[in-house]
Amino acid sequence: MDKVDVIIPAYKPDHRFLTLIERLEHQSVPVNRIIVINTEQKYFDRLLYYSTSFQKNYQNVVVKHISKREFDHGKTRNKGVQLSDADYFIMMTDDAVPADDYMVEELLDQLHRDQVAVAYARQLAGEGSSEVEKYTRNFNYPGESSVKTKADLETLGIKTFFCSNVCAAYNRKIFDTLGGFVKHTIFNEDMIYAAKAVEAGYGIAYTAQAKVYHSHNYNCREQFHRNFDLGVSQAQHPEVFAAYPAESEGIRLVRQTAGHLRRLNLRRQIPYLILQSGFKYMGYLFGRHYQALPGKVVVAMSSNKEYWR
Repeated sequence: MDKVDVIIPAYKPDHRFLTLIERLEHQSVPVNRIIVINTEQKYFDRLLYYSTSFQKNYQNVVVKHISKREFDHGKTRNKGVQLSDADYFIMMTDDAVPADDYMVEELLDQLHRDQVAVAYARQLAGEGSSEVEKYTRNFNYPGESSVKTKADLETLGIKTFFCSNVCAAYNRKIFDTLGGFVKHTIFNEDMIYAAKAVEAGYGIAYTAQAKVYHSHNYNCREQFHRNFDLGVSQAQHPEVFAAYPAESEGIRLVRQTAGHLRRLNLRRQIPYLILQSGFKYMGYLFGRHYQALPGKVVVAMSSNKEYWR
């Protein structure tokens, strides 16, 4: 049977983390170890204050604590991989919850295909999500699976590299061959790795049958900060992003979301959609040109302050 570990960077985990661990324990393909790289021990201890039986109930969970200053999207995940000796590993975030007991099985089935380096799951909007968030999830994570390769670059452009470590399974042998995740990055470690895999001739499998609940109702300020970091990562890796601009895909999403709201008789939500999209684009634009900004402004605009220190 395949040996698979799950690696979870955690920061201020909440009840969803406990649900995630519980559902990982009941997968159709058993998880060997769950490796948690937690940022700031006090937040983890606070979550488990009333759950003294956590380690007793989940003996396959390994928790390593780091400081916020040590965290990096690429380096921290590489550290988790180094603690694993499994043939396959699944990257997850602490707020992603498997929708059923077959998530691991579905992802591994894709990795068994020849030349597939990584398989990522479908993200479903969670309870309480806005209509815009629900539509955005369906736009980015449709109901049909696909395997993207170098041959798709002409038609799919940057979406060929799209991949999400919210829930993604990796072939360890290929991962090591390609050198793992980029060592220091503010964002997009998953897409940067996927681009490297595609250029090396491997496939990126989108696995719609593997499902997790994961969504956010970000406000305008949060969207600005998040997209600023997105723009920074793209500016820092022109070898991946320069040839395939993402702006047209963003415009298409806004137009289709507005049409969706009209069809549902939710026209009153369209002005806020436009306002929020403006904040996203401004953040992205400032991020793409961060080198022209004063250092203090860059830190203020970023959601990841520690990255700049």
